[in-house]
Amino acid sequence: MSEIAPRLSVVIPAYNEETRIEHTLQRIVEYLNGRGETYEILVVSDGSTDATESLVQRFAATHPQVQLLAYQPNRGKGYAVRYGILRARGERVLFSDADLATPIEELEKLEPYLDRGYAIAIGSRPLRESQLVVRQPFYREIAGRLFNKVVQLLAVRGIHDTQCGFKLFTRKAAYDIFSRCRLDGFSFDFESLFYAQRLGYPIAEVPIRWMHQEGSKVRLLRDGLRMLRDLVWLRLQARRGAARPQVKPAGVKSPPEQ
Repeated sequence: MSEIAPRLSVVIPAYNEETRIEHTLQRIVEYLNGRGETYEILVVSDGSTDATESLVQRFAATHPQVQLLAYQPNRGKGYAVRYGILRARGERVLFSDADLATPIEELEKLEPYLDRGYAIAIGSRPLRESQLVVRQPFYREIAGRLFNKVVQLLAVRGIHDTQCGFKLFTRKAAYDIFSRCRLDGFSFDFESLFYAQRLGYPIAEVPIRWMHQEGSKVRLLRDGLRMLRDLVWLRLQARRGAARPQVKPAGVKSPPEQ
């Protein structure tokens, strides 16, 4: 593997994604190849028990920019995203869901904000300019909006959509933020933005094109209660002071100054 940092790292958490991971990788590779910039794609298998890992390995055999990171057992989406981001080498780091609910081409809408000096640009579905091509079931949409109100009240102020799975970071911000994160489940989204705000990183909330995909791993009642619990925990952390010191995970190098 080249020691020269690629322009972009794409981190994809994957738990039992055998039905779509090849298609997702093909779309991303075709798009990024067309841009003419260096990149890497890190697929993080979060304890998958299906054919996800073998499919990624087969794809990577003919696409050297793709790398499989795998571990057992299943630890949760937050752990997978953190695991991948802290091992990414790109100057910029994109986290994208495996279902590509936000098409990879929407990266072009986020990048200009980093060019202007933002450290983070996130896709946001509730913004007026966003295009929700296929909407979620109404009960999920309502629950999501209500939950965001609670998130804004307790942890992350001023962000309309903390949970969209399409976020772009500078390498320094990504490492600085995710080396502090501890939540392994779906709460990692608002936890990472909580620390971003505490550290003073400017965040751009960007309208995107988004399409609901079947097969969500989020269970509304079970995971909703867990996320509320995590919100309370995070609020208590805020009362105890600023962002906590970094703890470098084993085997992870600090990023170069940019």
